[in-house]
Amino acid sequence: MRLNNALAIVAALVAGCDAPHSATTSSAATPSFATPAEDGQADAAHNASPDASPEREPVALMTSLPLYWPIDADLASLASGEATVPWPRVFLDPRYTLVPLDTLSVIAPLSSDGLPTDPLEGVARLAIVQPRGLSPADNVALDRWVRSGGRLLLALDPVLTGHYELPLGDPRLPSFTALIPPVVARWGLAIRFDDRARDASRAVSLPGGQELLFRRPGEIYALPGGAGGCALQDPAPIVQCALGKGRVTLVADAAVFEHRELAGSNGQRLRALMAFAFDETAS
Repeated sequence: MRLNNALAIVAALVAGCDAPHSATTSSAATPSFATPAEDGQADAAHNASPDASPEREPVALMTSLPLYWPIDADLASLASGEATVPWPRVFLDPRYTLVPLDTLSVIAPLSSDGLPTDPLEGVARLAIVQPRGLSPADNVALDRWVRSGGRLLLALDPVLTGHYELPLGDPRLPSFTALIPPVVARWGLAIRFDDRARDASRAVSLPGGQELLFRRPGEIYALPGGAGGCALQDPAPIVQCALGKGRVTLVADAAVFEHRELAGSNGQRLRALMAFAFDETAS
């Protein structure tokens, strides 16, 4: 069983915990970011947990980064609820109920009389941040889910810039290099990275004026004949695309999830990115 799956099981046993709040770097010229016209609206039902307030929107989460649980936590501390909450979750918990996922495709029943389980059933918002890899079935399920009305934030960093105090080979380490899933090309997009730009930083202004900061990001560009529903100017570290009834926000960087200083005061930039992806008002 993969680590994320084990943590998801523990998450179901733990009622949740809170930690005290806390939270710019120099940037290049700040281009503006346009929002594409949509082909329909997302009407997927919310899969809220029983204790989620109306102000806390449920967001399914798949990631190799320590966003839901700390990277060095053991199963005993997770089960007891004594594990420290990572700072990204501290910033996001007041607005979102994060629901960890280990797979996106339908799970076969354990018994002959059981029913298959669809992890995306009832999910309206999904954040995939530096995943360990998506299976062919996951790619198909993700494409179908988006086109039927899902809102997706997909962050794929060509080279992580965070530092983790774990030995090489430790299964808890995040995926240092993102594996670009084939579904990205199906959407008419590709990501490239210039390793010579070792100290490059960029800034992009979202609608409403909030500025996102990126550290050594990749560049997203349109494939020939593709990306018809995307707001894509020059190659950029972020692009938003209308696909069927849904929307994809693709980010070629995960630094805002790794570096607290890039998340802004009290996580304002991090929440602005989530709000941009999920059609909400940042605060």
